[in-house]
Amino acid sequence: MQREFIVSESDVGNRTDKFLSAQMPEFSRSEIQRFNVTRNGAPVKFSERVRAGDVFVVDIPDVKTDVATDNISHDFDLDILYEDDDIIVINKPRGVVMYPSAGNKTGTFVQNILSHTQLSALGGQTRPGVVHRLDKDTSGVMVFAKSDAAFRALVKTFSAHDLVRKYIAFAWGIPNWESADITGNIARSSRNRQKMTMVKSGGKPAQTEVSVVNTWPRAGVSEFRCNLLTGRTHQIRVHLSAHGFPVLCDPIYGRGAGRLGTVKDPDLLEFLKTHTGQMLHAEVLEFTHPTSGQPMRFKAPLPDDMAELKYILNDIY
Repeated sequence: MQREFIVSESDVGNRTDKFLSAQMPEFSRSEIQRFNVTRNGAPVKFSERVRAGDVFVVDIPDVKTDVATDNISHDFDLDILYEDDDIIVINKPRGVVMYPSAGNKTGTFVQNILSHTQLSALGGQTRPGVVHRLDKDTSGVMVFAKSDAAFRALVKTFSAHDLVRKYIAFAWGIPNWESADITGNIARSSRNRQKMTMVKSGGKPAQTEVSVVNTWPRAGVSEFRCNLLTGRTHQIRVHLSAHGFPVLCDPIYGRGAGRLGTVKDPDLLEFLKTHTGQMLHAEVLEFTHPTSGQPMRFKAPLPDDMAELKYILNDIY
């Protein structure tokens, strides 16, 4: 498909990529920069400023909407919270990898969704429809884009943090506060590339609002509700751990081995010794529907293992 735009006086002085993104709001700037674009018949430089009367011709390639059939599998039933022609909202189980990668070729979340419905191919062959992610061992509410229009809109929503994401976390430690606003830049660790860390300079800004839901002083455990105001890798796990409240059963940031000796209750000790996967759950997701504009709110109940943990903690008293 080919589209043509002529620069008016009101647009003079804008960067070319900014001008074109205003004419085609359904595409991101990065998408537009991959298109074949000419300015007055010559190849364009997206950093140049536009002039009155400039004629831009944009060749928009056809989107590949088919995903390879070998990317589809059905290994578990989906807990679908909502679905229409544009999006699908699902309660992700713990222990499931998001999409295929070098070490995980099959049985991923995306592959199982594809056995139920098609997803927007704009995310790529291995990540169709993916606009955000949860770690393998984090459960909870996720939205995927089925249409290309929904994909583009949701990417902008998540990039602008124009949504609500609330998590439940069970962590070591008893706070002397009811709520806290944790801020601190997060970057990849220079010593362990699989790990993120808080840094004094560099990295990306991160902010997490934390409120106390329950405390169990005899067990030395608290339940927190965490509201993500940014979306950095491992953000809640890094922020809580750095402030002395590592998430239970977290193999990377949990520091649980040194605390097991303080656990007196046999049921709690057995749970902590045998369970794998951090006690973190994406409980609430609120956003504006990408095509209808309607407000959407979804809440997923605690998964069975976290409900079992809470039962054990309540039983200690």
